[in-house]
Amino acid sequence: MLNFHLTSEQLSLQKKAQEFALKEVLPVAWYYDKKDETPLPLIRKAFEEGFAGADIPKEYGGKGLSLIDSAIITEEIAAACPGLATSIFDSSLGMEPLLLSNNEKAKRKYLPKIACDFKLAAFATSEPTMGSDVAGISCQARQDGNDFILNGTKYWITNGGIADYISVFATVDSKTRHKGICAFFVETSWEGVTRGRPIPKMGQRCSNTVGVHFENVRVPAENVIALPGEGFVLAMKTFARTRPIIGSFGVGAARAALEYSLDYVKKRHAFGMPIANFQAIQFKLSEMFQKVETSRLLTWKAAWESDQGLDGTVSASTSKLYASETALEVVNEALQIFAGYGYTEMFPIEKLLRDVRLLRIYEGTSEIQRMILADYLMKKYESRQPRLEDLALHRDHDPLDPDSAVHSKRVWRCRICGYVHYNDSAPEKCPYCFFPEKAFKEITT
Repeated sequence: MLNFHLTSEQLSLQKKAQEFALKEVLPVAWYYDKKDETPLPLIRKAFEEGFAGADIPKEYGGKGLSLIDSAIITEEIAAACPGLATSIFDSSLGMEPLLLSNNEKAKRKYLPKIACDFKLAAFATSEPTMGSDVAGISCQARQDGNDFILNGTKYWITNGGIADYISVFATVDSKTRHKGICAFFVETSWEGVTRGRPIPKMGQRCSNTVGVHFENVRVPAENVIALPGEGFVLAMKTFARTRPIIGSFGVGAARAALEYSLDYVKKRHAFGMPIANFQAIQFKLSEMFQKVETSRLLTWKAAWESDQGLDGTVSASTSKLYASETALEVVNEALQIFAGYGYTEMFPIEKLLRDVRLLRIYEGTSEIQRMILADYLMKKYESRQPRLEDLALHRDHDPLDPDSAVHSKRVWRCRICGYVHYNDSAPEKCPYCFFPEKAFKEITT
């Protein structure tokens, strides 16, 4: 039996995250957005409150929160500031490849530090000329004994300027694409690691984003988390676990836009009445609400599958695609409701709109999610309906009548136009599309 109720522990966690978001995140969001700066002390506060790194298993010093728990926390913080939510969550993305790897020694060394010592991790697949095409990585990893030497540049690295560690995906041979990809857990203090200036962005300005350059960086064997040929699979497994949280960013931001809109329409008057009385406004709000609710359910479903150890690739892509697309739609409608005020910096909607625009891009664009879903539909989806050529659409005879031709004759269906023929043999040609007898298939009724 399905159960959509949060546990008492999750409700307490939700309330705690909401209080933190409203008291700590919301008051500083616009200031740091204006400065285009990530407030590291606030990230530390989130860590101290148990919101960052809490999903690390207890055996490595973490709190062992589930992905559903993380989704609950993320929604609340994203409702206050999607950019800060990104930076708070990103350490989970950064450490996920290590957690999913078979390198137990590295897990024992680094995960307790992330869980207990406020060490931040970042994730690096993207490059200046490569984004969603993970197989197209060009950052080079040359094997030197048991070690590897890294050379190249990673770009669009969230928290790259403030992280202590980075999960870096590189290749031993770019011509082999996914077959050459490997992965490493790199300390940013190592010689040869250079971090660039923060990239000026339209939105998510409270989230640090930089390029990271590697020049002859020696990675010891104990920091290899995926050997050549294993890195691409590790990256995909990582995305299957982290993409639902992108959905939570969208849910939180969209919910905030909806709630701000509800407050605004009850106070704003036009034509002698609150605009909340206008059916056009009510319809907008209704559409916004259903999209928020649907996004949350899809996100929780994807997170639940991952928590159960299931392959959540399809659900992760579905939730990421839907929630990020509809977040933009919901926030854009909120701006329309606020009209001119929504377009100003004096109200919260323009910042939300700038922030949520990124959701359709990072961790796999919406187009990539559609490709993933299309590939699943074309190759793996199992239909429960019969094939069209096996489907007899009885229109001329009653199949419930025991004396009907449906039962007394053989039934043939034209595989081209769908015409159903009742006789001991198929017609020489179809009376509708004129295809010959071989176009007909006998249907078992």
